[in-house]
Amino acid sequence: MRLPIYQVDAFTDTLFAGNPAAVVLLSEFPDDALLQSIAQENNLAETAFLVPHGEDFRLRWFTPTVEVPLCGHATLASAAVVLQHLRPQDSQVVFHTLSGALTVRRDGLGYVMDFPARPVTRVEDSPLLEQALGNKITQLWRNDFTHLVVFESEEQVRQLQVDFAAMLASGCDGCIVTARGTGQFDIVSRFFAPGHGIEEDPVTGSAHCALLPYWAPILGKNHLLAYQVSARGGVLDCTLSGERVFLRGQAVMYLEGHITVA
Repeated sequence: MRLPIYQVDAFTDTLFAGNPAAVVLLSEFPDDALLQSIAQENNLAETAFLVPHGEDFRLRWFTPTVEVPLCGHATLASAAVVLQHLRPQDSQVVFHTLSGALTVRRDGLGYVMDFPARPVTRVEDSPLLEQALGNKITQLWRNDFTHLVVFESEEQVRQLQVDFAAMLASGCDGCIVTARGTGQFDIVSRFFAPGHGIEEDPVTGSAHCALLPYWAPILGKNHLLAYQVSARGGVLDCTLSGERVFLRGQAVMYLEGHITVA
């Protein structure tokens, strides 16, 4: 069995930047064990699996160790594959996922993704998590998916040296860290998910589903320009509209080939 595979750098207009995702095309989903093995072999933060569903597609995302309910950069990569290679005549695509129907449409040189907002709630401070992050936490929030850690400055976010074993021992399998941005960016962030087999994710669209509901009322505006300050870096143009978050970004095709599966 030969399965088409693409690798795409998402949330960037430059090759070798942003967040790389694999996109695998299927006629139907095989056993989950095979999907997980392919994702582990790819060893990227996310591998997306696409199956045609009428005029739309079913979409699932796997890290090297687990399936996740929502992924931004691999959705952006999937849209780039569909709208550049499979259906270049179309202006949008709908993916049916564990987080509901997600629409992605063309927008100039990039794409706009329509995602669910994931508001956070203030929780009690965690000295163990603070120790793992090696810096004083200003505020700690969380939703059903992850923690959100707020710091005083962008420099703190940039300079973090995380003890991942200590993070897991604190009971936190993943967290977003964030602060107000400087210069052209309203906010900055990083995302760590050792419990999902990813120490640091280069650019995380789904994290901004929590960041926008948090920062929009504080900054007094619903349209924010965000930068994820990982080593690769990525820019996200984000808008909060009610219970939805619209994420705008570009994607660059890196690789096209086939997987051979017995």
